Amino acid sequence: MGLYLFLYLLFVIGILSGIVLFRKNQVPRSVGAGRQAGAKLSVIIPARNEEKNLAFLLESLRAQSLQPHEIIVVDDGSQDRTRDVAAGFGVTIVQNPPLPPGWTGKTWAVWNGYLHASGDTFVFLDADIRLSPYALDSLLQLRSRTGGVISVVPFHHTEKFYERLALIPNILGVFAFTSPFERRNLRKGLYGSCILTTRQDYEQVGGHSSIRSEILDDLNLGAKYMEAGIDVTNFIGRGMVSFRMYPHGIKSELQGFGKGAVLSTAKLSPWTIVLIALWFIGLLCSAGTFFLWNTPWGIPLLAGYLLYMAHIGYLIKNVGKFGFVMPVLHILSTIFFLVVMLYSAYQVMFLGHVMWKDRAVDVGGHREP
Repeated sequence: MGLYLFLYLLFVIGILSGIVLFRKNQVPRSVGAGRQAGAKLSVIIPARNEEKNLAFLLESLRAQSLQPHEIIVVDDGSQDRTRDVAAGFGVTIVQNPPLPPGWTGKTWAVWNGYLHASGDTFVFLDADIRLSPYALDSLLQLRSRTGGVISVVPFHHTEKFYERLALIPNILGVFAFTSPFERRNLRKGLYGSCILTTRQDYEQVGGHSSIRSEILDDLNLGAKYMEAGIDVTNFIGRGMVSFRMYPHGIKSELQGFGKGAVLSTAKLSPWTIVLIALWFIGLLCSAGTFFLWNTPWGIPLLAGYLLYMAHIGYLIKNVGKFGFVMPVLHILSTIFFLVVMLYSAYQVMFLGHVMWKDRAVDVGGHREP
């Protein structure tokens, strides 16, 4: 009986940890003059083999209630029709120079986009982002109220079954960025898919040049802002900013999550790490119902599984669209997350590099030959 009570207590503590971690900090929709008179907004998009994603983003930018001063697509050595897609929308195309020593691919691409930008405010967007018609207007007004630099964790749209395995990694990522314990964390990171900053602040911290060798460019860039005394504020993008992360297959999904899964935990507040661990331990224990259902432990484990299923059902309304099956069979996404962590640890500890976009980047940030 004592063990059963311990299990129930473990599940309750896990769910309460998730409640503490999650803050429904959405980007509010604003309609009006988000851009001050005379201000220029530059949209900078690093793109490497993004022909299947880029058109969605550029079409959503074309439909914005507030049109940017310029849109710059940095073609980072694409081997598909990325450049042709960008040309079809009439945006500025920058051909990224060869990657020099000491830089990672994305930081080099974003930096070269900045060098060609003429705006006094920058929006850095990944090519898989999709914006609502009022997104840019709302983001500009939001930044004018908060000050500093802001980033958005996009709402994740999924279409194929393997994409929906990202359920648990996405929830844990949102926990990390909405945790109240990160507010004063001097290593507080940004979410790199959608960042808005003024030119003045960006240049004050040295921009992406200051974190040129970092795998976790967005997290380390946020820390640079914090070190400079510039506020970093993160939001969730439901209804405003969304993306489809990995339409190219499960290999890219595994690489995408695996490149920073282990390293990113070192950037979090200890309290955030503890609460995430408690939430995940409860989740992992609840999965035991599939293996011990015909034992006396079956009932408390099933109760925990159903409790987590209900909690996940609430969270995904703000995290992403994962269909009906995955929240019910969240054990599948839990197993996927464990595979991601093992793969990430293997790369960091044994290979000394991580793979992303067909490039091997060592944990010190230098490209493999």
